[in-house]
Amino acid sequence: MRDVEIEKEMYRLAAELIERRYPAGWGGAGVVHTAEGHYFTSVANDTANASAALCIETGAMLEAHKYNEKVTHCLCLVRDDEKAAFKVLSPCGICQERLRYWGEEVQVAVTSDEEVPKFVPLGVLQPYHWTNAYPAEEIEHFGK
Repeated sequence: MRDVEIEKEMYRLAAELIERRYPAGWGGAGVVHTAEGHYFTSVANDTANASAALCIETGAMLEAHKYNEKVTHCLCLVRDDEKAAFKVLSPCGICQERLRYWGEEVQVAVTSDEEVPKFVPLGVLQPYHWTNAYPAEEIEHFGK
């Protein structure tokens, strides 16, 4: 279910983290919100080998998982440099699979031309998810 106040707070937290962690140049931050009302933030890990990098929001997802909290919302925010506007990145395919752990109802921020971040249920991004090939009772539903 959409909750504009949660979405605004997530955007604020991500923007503040980017400005603090990356005062100059590129910056990105991920935020998840949980059913318990907590916000977890993360940044991408720096690595000399790009194949060892993780998505920006992965750390926030893992924090929620560590505390056994159900993720309800996810946002990934970036900027090209300190003078550029922030932009929302839709979750990549791997992050969509990671978020699926908490169900297709998770609200995810998506890239759009709208002035405010647009959130949609994960199921909207994955209308043909592979789990649709199996009866619901055969699919193990985690995190519920």
